[in-house]
Amino acid sequence: MPRLSVVVPVRHARGQLRACLDSVLCQSFTDFEVIGVDDEAPDGSGLVLDEFAARDDRVRAVHLPPGAGPDGRRNAGAGRATGDYLVLLEGDHVLLPGALAAVAGRLAATGDPDVLLFGHHRRPFRGRSRPARSLELLAGLPDGRFTLAEHPGLLDIAPVCWNRAVRRAFHEEQGPAFGPGPHGERMYALRTLAAASSVAALPLACVEHRGRRPLPAPRTAGTAGRGTGAHPADAPAPHALVDAYAALMEFVRDRSLPQPVPVLLFERAVRELVAEYGAVTRRRRRYARSVAAFHRAHRPAGHRFPAGAGGLRPRLLGGGRYVALGALDAALALRRTLRAAPGRLRSHIRRTLVGPYYWWQRRLPLDPRLAVYAAYWNRGVSCNPEAVFRKARELAPEVRGVWVVAENQVAAVPEGIDHVVPGTRRYWRLLARATYFFNNVNFPDHLVKRPGQVHVMTHHGTPLKIMGLDQQDYPAAAQGLNFDRLLRRVDRWDWSVSANPHSTEVWARAYPGTARPLECGYPRNDALTTATPERIAEIRRGLGLRPGVRAVLYAPTHRDYEAAFTSRLDLVRFCEAVGPDTVVMVRAHYFYEGGGLPEHPSLLDVCEHPRIEELCLAADALVTDYSSVMFDYAHLDRPIVVHAPDWETYRTVRGVCFDLLSGRPGDTPGAVSGSTGELIRIFRDGDWRSPANEALRAAFRARFCPYGDGRASERVVRRVLLGEVAERTAGRAG
Repeated sequence: MPRLSVVVPVRHARGQLRACLDSVLCQSFTDFEVIGVDDEAPDGSGLVLDEFAARDDRVRAVHLPPGAGPDGRRNAGAGRATGDYLVLLEGDHVLLPGALAAVAGRLAATGDPDVLLFGHHRRPFRGRSRPARSLELLAGLPDGRFTLAEHPGLLDIAPVCWNRAVRRAFHEEQGPAFGPGPHGERMYALRTLAAASSVAALPLACVEHRGRRPLPAPRTAGTAGRGTGAHPADAPAPHALVDAYAALMEFVRDRSLPQPVPVLLFERAVRELVAEYGAVTRRRRRYARSVAAFHRAHRPAGHRFPAGAGGLRPRLLGGGRYVALGALDAALALRRTLRAAPGRLRSHIRRTLVGPYYWWQRRLPLDPRLAVYAAYWNRGVSCNPEAVFRKARELAPEVRGVWVVAENQVAAVPEGIDHVVPGTRRYWRLLARATYFFNNVNFPDHLVKRPGQVHVMTHHGTPLKIMGLDQQDYPAAAQGLNFDRLLRRVDRWDWSVSANPHSTEVWARAYPGTARPLECGYPRNDALTTATPERIAEIRRGLGLRPGVRAVLYAPTHRDYEAAFTSRLDLVRFCEAVGPDTVVMVRAHYFYEGGGLPEHPSLLDVCEHPRIEELCLAADALVTDYSSVMFDYAHLDRPIVVHAPDWETYRTVRGVCFDLLSGRPGDTPGAVSGSTGELIRIFRDGDWRSPANEALRAAFRARFCPYGDGRASERVVRRVLLGEVAERTAGRAG
């Protein structure tokens, strides 16, 4: 029987869960078990639990039917625990180093109390970790054991389930189980303190509470036509808090707990019910009546309202005096109206003078058969949006697609593709009236998303480098990035297309929002997995590659800290060394204006070639550093060589998600070179396609190319435009 059972219920924690579980498994104290509980979270959090359970026998993954809720997940985890004490975490929290050893030591030192309270740090969303106030309160408590009746200040410690170790026998005997609803966790925390015959304190931070982003209210299904799939709103009813405190007071009454415990808990209930009244906007009379009924049924002997103005609201609400409360509300509403008047006037002026045409168009009905496509900041028709666009023509021809293309790129638009230039009258009409929006980057800030419009972020690469909100810790990589504006753009997303489970986790952390993950593979890679030998030969002829020549694609990535392309490879020396039967195609990142390449007969400048997929198909091998093209190229099952002479600089300045050069299966796609000489040796000795590197490539493909069946575009079209429930892939694509 383990000493501690760490229960981790998960829901929408895909991007943070790995860090949570790692923080538990790397603890110096090892006498514990981990019970992860999932109820088919749509983001695939359960897959991470399964992965950890498969590789560490201390972890058990429990999968419940959908809709178990927070209380169901927590109670199921506690019910399966075998340890002496329960320690509950959330999927986006982490244990601090040495936490479990400190908890176990304190339990032993205090003679196994019913409850041990410990401290925590709070790391707000987009903020730094700081000690919580509970740490100060814990430091002021005695060293031994005590009760709530002896120390009422315990109620000021955060009423959550993850800042305490609860003796499992006490949990089962006293029955302070988690209740349903949004207040179930808080009531559990209060019940454990009320019923405990012994409480101890550990004034040490054991958990880092990592705050999630405050998300906008979820959009209800059906607001965006056939293709929506947003989460339904689930706002708690105002009387839920009244019911929760009524159940708490019944729990106290059934156990005949000594004074002043009932009075302390009732006073807390009064304070919270008064605060809740200020947030109730509908059915206030009903709420006031339910609070008055709560007072009549549960007000204990010995309770006194505060004297003076501080007791006015509790008295009025507890007495059900709705009319008097209404008079107060009217006075407060008048004050709010007077304060808000200047803001409304400014808003009216903006609507009148700025963008009147766009404003008017947004009042007209949406066109359910109109979709907008864009890629790479309006650079033309390409990437994932293009693949979706072409498949939509085939499967959903009734949905007309129009591309947004910059004026200087119009000449490159393929014949027969409808397009519009930004800033024109038709452009504003398109943004206002279209139902569907596809882009591999964000649409501009001036786009106002209307109810019913569906935004699909396709992204344009599997992340190796740190992205989005994670860049806050890498200032050199985040220069010029406004995180507040980024989050407002993220709030427009309804779907986030993902190439693999790794990407799904990173996007959830880097771009926190309400968008649903669509883990189905990248549509642009369909061209790689479905290309015929005839098509490949045609591409090679178009590039001027003669039959039998070996083509090596060198595609290094962009570095945020460099203004111009700098090759880390001595291209002339490499070409001379590998011989005339090898052609090196050089593709600099599109952020750079050309590569400025040296002259050599074996060098082919393809920097301006419009389609990276065609270059991949033409190449017999890929040489890259940290470019996401490696994840796409892996679909072809051809050799990949990582040329990374500046890896330490790159990962220190730019930040990375995993160690590309670790040599572990799944991390490294093949041979690795740190200099031009090493790269030459790899190609001369045949190491670029050795059995060992083929094995690495196979593991890399298994991790990052799980959906390489040529049907990613189809899955996106069927799910978004046709509203079909996608096949249930391992990544829960539907």
